[in-house]
Amino acid sequence: MSEWERSSTARVAAPAQPRKLAKVPFVELADGRVQGVVSSGSDIERVYVSSVASGTHAYACSTNNNRPCGGARGSFCNHIRALVTEAVLQYGAARVARYLRVDTGDQEPSAPVLTAAMTARGPAQGDTKAAAPVFSRFLRHLAYLELDASTAPLPEMQWFPPTRTAA
Repeated sequence: MSEWERSSTARVAAPAQPRKLAKVPFVELADGRVQGVVSSGSDIERVYVSSVASGTHAYACSTNNNRPCGGARGSFCNHIRALVTEAVLQYGAARVARYLRVDTGDQEPSAPVLTAAMTARGPAQGDTKAAAPVFSRFLRHLAYLELDASTAPLPEMQWFPPTRTAA
């Protein structure tokens, strides 16, 4: 482990399992939802912003410019299923189940089990108000990937507290 990793005040959890970023390049547990960006299966230039709310399991799926997903009518679409699958890979099935407050009974949590348990409750379709901030965070995430590798501080990250005090 490098000196920087040992002295860092922010802990980064490693993914539960490696995942491919082509289908779901961005997934997060935030704002009381599992939410992220999912690539379109039919158009390489289109992405969908999908989310599932914790507790109610209300779902929302729309394009990044707020056009509704044609598959999210009355049940989870393929984008939401892919999002839950990638969330399980990124954070682990038990953590996603706790975050979404899904009761799997005596079954071991997995992406198909979580999806089946949520759809069995007949969740309502939620609003797409969260799509803009989620997509904005995704674009910010992409901007960091374009930076050259460096140990120099980033000005926008200066809100982190210093690890050492000056004498």
